[in-house]
Amino acid sequence: MQTINVTQVGLGPIGQIITRYLLERKSRFRIVAAVEVDPRKVGRDLGHVCGLGRKLNIPVVASLEDVRRRRPPQVAILATVSDLKRIVAQVEDLAVAGFHVVTTCEELSYPWGTAPALAHRIDAIARQHNVTVLAVGVNPGFMMDLLPIALTAVCRRVDRIRISRIQDAASRRGPFQKKIGAGLTLREFEAKRREGTLRHVGLTESISMIAARLGWKLARIEEDLAPIVARRPIRARHMRIARGLASGVRQTGRGFVGAAEKITLVFRASIGESDPRDTVEVVGEPSFVSTIAGGINGDVASCAIALNAIPQVLRAGPGLKTMTDVPVLSWKC
Repeated sequence: MQTINVTQVGLGPIGQIITRYLLERKSRFRIVAAVEVDPRKVGRDLGHVCGLGRKLNIPVVASLEDVRRRRPPQVAILATVSDLKRIVAQVEDLAVAGFHVVTTCEELSYPWGTAPALAHRIDAIARQHNVTVLAVGVNPGFMMDLLPIALTAVCRRVDRIRISRIQDAASRRGPFQKKIGAGLTLREFEAKRREGTLRHVGLTESISMIAARLGWKLARIEEDLAPIVARRPIRARHMRIARGLASGVRQTGRGFVGAAEKITLVFRASIGESDPRDTVEVVGEPSFVSTIAGGINGDVASCAIALNAIPQVLRAGPGLKTMTDVPVLSWKC
C-alpha cells in the first residue's frame, strides 16, 4: 500500500487533531509540510504547535509557495474556514499548484444549490489542473446527509425524512462551544443570531444534498434557531454557565417540495444534554427509525473522515465532488 504525502493547511484546533491522527497511521500517510497564517505558529515545529511534546522536523510555513519549492504536490488537507466565499481563493491556489484537496469547509459540502456560480468555477479549475476537490465532515458530510441517503437504499418509496442530531457539547472543543452560544446572555445570543455569527453551518447544504440525490426539486429551504437556556448552573471544561444563560442552540432546517415539508433537520447542541443521539427517521415503504445512542463525537469524526477520504479522493477523478460522488469511505481504506 503506497504511502500518501499530505500537506496540512490550517493548524487550528481541528488541524491539530488531524495532525495527531495522521501520525497514528504512518504506514498510510506522511505529513510533508504544514501551512498556517498565524504568525505565532509560523517558524515553529509542527510537533510543538500541536502540543506533542516532540519535534517532527516539519517547520510551519506561512505560504503555499514555501511548500511548492520543497515538495511535489499530492494531497492537501485544508482546515481553515467554514464559509465558501473566504475559502475559494485557498482552494484555487491549491488546485493550480497541483494538489488534490480535502477540506473541512462546511459550505463547500454541497454548494451547487447555494452558490452554483462558485461551484462551477471551482469545478472548472479542478478539472483544468486534473485534481479533485472534496469537502468532508461529520455534519455536513455524513450524519445528516450521506448516512440518511444511504439508508434509503432499502426503500421502495420515500415520502419524507427527519434527521435529529442531539449533542452534549461538554466534551467538544472551546471554539465549538462558543459557536453554539454557550455562556451568552439571551440578549447577547439574540444579537449574534441577528448578525449571523452564531449558527451551525451546513443544514442548508445537507438538505440540498439529500434533495438532489432523491430527485426532489426544492421550492425553498427555511432555517430557524433559538437558544437552549440553562435551568441550573453548569460546569464545563472550558467555561461555567450560570442558570438562565444560553447553554447551546437548537437549529431547525426544513426543505419543501411545493408546499410539503419533505426534509427536516434538527440540530441541537448544548452543554449538559442528557440524551445525546443521532436519529434518522424515514417515512415511506418501509418506514423506519435508526438511532445511534450517545451520538457521534463531532471533533473525532470530522478529523477521522478527513483522513479516510484521502484515498478515495485520489480515485475519484478530477473536479469538485460531494460525498455522494466519491467511492464509499471506510476506516483504513
